[in-house]
Parts: sequence; C-alpha cells; structure tokens
Amino acid sequence: MDENLQKTLRQSKKEKQPDSTQKSKTSVRNREFAVITYCFTGLFLCLIGYFIYFQVVKSEDFINNSYNTRQDSFAESVVRGEILSAEREVLAETKVDAEGNETRVYPYSNMFSHIVGYSTEKYGRSGIESWANFNLLRSNAFFLEKTVDEVTDEKSIGDNVITTLNYSLQSTAYEALGDYNGAVVVMEPATGKILAMVSKPDFDPNTIEANWDTIVADENSESVLLNRASQGLYPPGSTFKIFTTLEYIRENPDTYQNYSYNCTGSIQKDNSKLSCFSGEVHGGVDLKRSFVKSCNTSFANIGLTLDLKQFSKTCEDLLFNDTLPVEKLETSKSSFALNENSSTSEIMETAIGQGKTVVTPLHMAMVTSAIANNGVLMKPYVIDATENYEGDVVKAYNSSAYGELMTADEAAILQDYMKEVVESGTGSKLKGMSYQAYGKTGSAEFGTNKGESHAWFVGYAHRDDKEDIALAVIVEKAGIGSAYAVPAAKSIFDMYYRY
Repeated sequence: MDENLQKTLRQSKKEKQPDSTQKSKTSVRNREFAVITYCFTGLFLCLIGYFIYFQVVKSEDFINNSYNTRQDSFAESVVRGEILSAEREVLAETKVDAEGNETRVYPYSNMFSHIVGYSTEKYGRSGIESWANFNLLRSNAFFLEKTVDEVTDEKSIGDNVITTLNYSLQSTAYEALGDYNGAVVVMEPATGKILAMVSKPDFDPNTIEANWDTIVADENSESVLLNRASQGLYPPGSTFKIFTTLEYIRENPDTYQNYSYNCTGSIQKDNSKLSCFSGEVHGGVDLKRSFVKSCNTSFANIGLTLDLKQFSKTCEDLLFNDTLPVEKLETSKSSFALNENSSTSEIMETAIGQGKTVVTPLHMAMVTSAIANNGVLMKPYVIDATENYEGDVVKAYNSSAYGELMTADEAAILQDYMKEVVESGTGSKLKGMSYQAYGKTGSAEFGTNKGESHAWFVGYAHRDDKEDIALAVIVEKAGIGSAYAVPAAKSIFDMYYRY
C-alpha cells in the first residue's frame, strides 16, 4: 500500500478516536448541570412546602397578628361570628342595625370579660376574640350563598366559635368571689377542658372603648385588664405542700409512712424561726396528718431534709419556671427559686409555700387536675369547635395529653391525703355531700405587711354519674382558705352536682 495512503488512514483513525480530556470535561459539565438542577428542584420543593405549611399551619397566626392590616379587609366582607358557651349561650355577637352599622355585643357583660375578651377597632382585641379572630372572620357558608352575597354586595356571616366554657359554672364562680378580687379556674381533668375562668376586678367589654382611659389609668393599682386566672402570680401558701409532700415521698419511697414529728407550734433553726398558723400546736404528726392539719413547722422540718437540686427538678417537672402548655391563652410563668445555696430561712419558707415561690391559679388547677386524673395532665383548652352559621361543624378540637406529671401511685397517695383534708381537716365544709371532695387549703401571706393573706383552695370532686371537675380558687386579702376559698369551691361543686 502506498506509504502516503497508510499515513492518511492512520491519521483518519486518530481523528475518529475521542479525546480523553474532552470526554472528562463533558462529564464534569454534565455533573455540574445535574447538581444545579437538583439544587433548583430542591429549592422549588422547599418553597412549595413552605407555602403549603404557611397556608395550612401558619395562616391562622398570620391573620390573627395585630399588625396584619388584611384583618380590615376580612371585616369588610364578613360579619364577625358569635362566641358561644358549651350550652350554646351567646357570649359575644354582632348586632347590625337598619343602616348596616355593626356593634359587638356581650350579653353577660363583665362575667366573661377576661376569657372572652373584647374586640374594638381602636384598641384591638383580647381573649378569645383575639385568638379566634381567624375563625370569626372566616365564612364557611355555602358557596352559592357567598357568591350571591358578593354579587349583591352583602356581607357573608362569619363562623361561630363554640367554647368549652360552662355558663352555669362561670356564673356560680363569678358570684362566689363576690366583691373580692381574685380568680377561679375550673377544669375537667379527663379532657383538659376549661369549664370556667373568672378574674376580678373585671370590666364591661360593651363599654371598653368609652371607658378605656379610666381603665388604663387604674391599671397601676387594680390591673383590671390582667387575667388573674392565667397571669396573676401569687404565693401559693399551704397549697404548695402538695409539691413538698410529693418530693418527700419521692426521696423516701419506702419510709415516708414512718415520718414523725412533734409540733410545738414553732420551729427554730439557724436563727430562723417559723410558726404554725395562730401558733397552733399539733403535737405528734406523721406525713399525712402534717398535710391534713397543714402543719407549718412539720413541713419546714421536711424541707430541711430534702435534696434541693432534686426538689427543684420535681417542681420544674410540675411546670414551674416554664411556659404552661396551654394553646393561645396568655399565661405567666410560675417561679420556684430554691437552689443548693439557699439559706435555712429560704428553705423553711419555701417548703410551706411562702418565700419567693409564686404560682398562677391556672397552674394550680392543672396540677390538681393531674392528681385527679391519676397523674396524667391533659392539655387545657378553651375552644371546642368552630361551626358555620347554620351549625355545621367546620373544625373540632380534640383533647390531648401533655404527659405524666407523677406516677399513678404517687397520685393515689395525694388523692388519699386530699380526701382526708375534707374528712377531718381544713376542708371539712365540703364533707358529707352527694359528691366526694378532695382538696388543700392555703393562706398565703404577701407583701411586707405580715398578717394579710390571700385565701386559697385547690381540689376536685368525684361522683360516679358525672365527670370529675378540678378547680383552683384564690380570694385576695380574704384571710384563711378554709373560711373564704372553701365556701367558694363548695358553691361551684354544689351547682355542678346539684347537691
């Protein structure tokens, strides 16, 4: 073969063979393109996911945000829905006159003022009016009706909010406080439903705009707008002995029943002295009698034996120093401040519910509910369902468990002790009723003026034919719990069980 021809053929073969460098560059470009494609696809999916999350999960919070001006546009096309009690009593409604002017009306005025709240153009909203703003400004009327409303320039009717609030219990609790300031919380331990929530002093939401300046000017002294039931912080007094008792049982599971103490009416340790109420001498007491008779000196003695680090953990497990697991409702954090460096005086005071410890009535009602429910706390809630104006359920809210605050065995011990408080202790006014009551009284000193105290009662009641109810009652500056808070609790239990 001609030499030139062979060279030409060899050259042709070389040209047909792919260059390895070029092949590598192409592969790199393909990988880069794939990475970019995956990244953009991932970002796109993230955006879609966030959009869905925002629309489904967060849209309610967004619309309820007080800075969201779109609320005004909703109000322009929807007549605000009603807020109803569990028995369908109207707690808030919008009245429309012949000229189309709307007025928000609260039929029971002051009675539900803190929990239902108010809704105003000028000063915003509070309570359920605020949390459920999204629901009240939505209309789930039939599509055809809404279309006709749009064509005729008529407003649609907003959805109604059905609460867990029991009108009869709320009314009784409100009357039970009388002219005293204070708070009452009533719960259903098995579900977490808040059946009643009263706070005094109160206000009339019907005239909130007209009286705003007066109410705000009074805030420094009376704090009228403060929901004392969920935000008021009080020394727990002897109701805190529930926590001290539980801690002692946990640290001495096999020997707590052997505890004994001789009460002489006072105790002195390291130059710190503490006395029983009115200097009463209880004599020889075990743990149960210490609890039933609310013996301060015995509990001060118990406090000095406790592992303070473990005591702090127990209290925090029982919701101190943390936000309460309650959706929507504005709450304050209860505070427990003992630590390993605390003084003898601080330990003794804290063990009986004085010192720096403060709690909200809602917190105490929740712990009491857990005791009644064999140690399990159900998450408290106030909104049971939303319905359209024809009564069709739009959304139902189910109860859910927060968790176990204590074991069933621990709860059973506290149940036994609280039952005995009623049978032979400071809660004896509740003895002999058609229901079995359980409880703990308290007299909580406050401020620098020794001798002034708030009256406490926390407890629950049981009867086989009805659900249990638990409650916390605090009557400000009323004195001893057995004289003021127990009668208030009794009137609530009596109404619920009809004697």
